[in-house]
Amino acid sequence: MVKTAKIMLVEDDECASELIYEYLQDCGFEVEPIFTATSAIAKIKNEQYDLLLLDVNLPDYDGFEVLKSIKNHTAIPIIMTSAYTDTKRKLLAFRYGADDYMTKPLDLEELEARIWLQLGKKSEIPLIQETEAQSPFVLQENEVLFEGKRIPFTTIEYEIFTFLLENKNKVISREALVERLSFVGTQRSLDNHIKNIRKKIGDNASHAKYLKTQYGVGYILAV
Repeated sequence: MVKTAKIMLVEDDECASELIYEYLQDCGFEVEPIFTATSAIAKIKNEQYDLLLLDVNLPDYDGFEVLKSIKNHTAIPIIMTSAYTDTKRKLLAFRYGADDYMTKPLDLEELEARIWLQLGKKSEIPLIQETEAQSPFVLQENEVLFEGKRIPFTTIEYEIFTFLLENKNKVISREALVERLSFVGTQRSLDNHIKNIRKKIGDNASHAKYLKTQYGVGYILAV
């Protein structure tokens, strides 16, 4: 078990923010989503956080302005995220006090690793040996068990779900699913199968716990 770390997530894209939020919450972090630079600056000066995850592009000011405003008020690790890959912006981030810089689209497993790397530098957040949470889904003799109970999947639903389970916590595009599972048919057909799978595992499409949608890309089975 690890000590819970509190992370401020500054990201104005609501879909991206939700995806990162849910993934990091599942990793055991306490995450507070913030959508503007103004709110981030106010909160970082008055509340305690263990790490700041800061996007460069924000609707009011850019992330560099946030860095300049808070550098004398906090010593917490700061990881900047951006679609920009040029060296100039990366150097600017480090010059203003960022500890790390990740380019989008983010690999969430890599993000988690980088977060723990930064937290490991703080004596207040010791890294204790962590045991992987047991997945509620188990493959057994051509069946999927959910919390010990068999799920009545059709053949197609079973193939879709097991493929997602084999690639758990990774975003799989709709195109890749249709191509990998040629008998699925069209992307519209795939979406219908996903809808049925969600019902059978008790998930809600708008607030899915396990089978989540990354809008415009595909699906991710978070376990």
